[in-house]
Amino acid sequence: MSLKQALVDNDSILLQADADSWQEAVRVAVSPLVKSGAVDAGYAQAIIDSTEHYGPYYVLMPGMAMPHARPEDGVNRDAFSLVTLKEPVTFSDGKAVSVLVTLAATSAEIHTGVAIPQIVAVFEMPDVIARLGAMRDVAEVLAMIDDADVTQYVTEKG
Repeated sequence: MSLKQALVDNDSILLQADADSWQEAVRVAVSPLVKSGAVDAGYAQAIIDSTEHYGPYYVLMPGMAMPHARPEDGVNRDAFSLVTLKEPVTFSDGKAVSVLVTLAATSAEIHTGVAIPQIVAVFEMPDVIARLGAMRDVAEVLAMIDDADVTQYVTEKG
């Protein structure tokens, strides 16, 4: 599963979205994947319920979260969405997030072996959160993903 291809195939990049809470941000971030059929409508609620139980375990770095739930919580196929918010939302641990990369993975292997490495490659780029926050065009996001060096993270199987 390619991050870029999944974003294109699912038409799942939303820039400058509005959300008044982390729960709403999760719903917004999941919405393109529901629309494309990659996940069931209940996937966002599964993420919210999991977050309320375990905390925001998917806030991976300042400004960025990778909301996801288990495959059996409504994942129909492997997919990603990428959403930037006009204004950050704050999670229960006090961390503010303005970029959400939702992961829908059909297996743990996809999650750890393919998805995480690609996201790491993109999000280790300099000033990535600020750069994404300033973008107004999907083509800019796709070009930035192209610039990320995923080769050091993704194996031949990925």
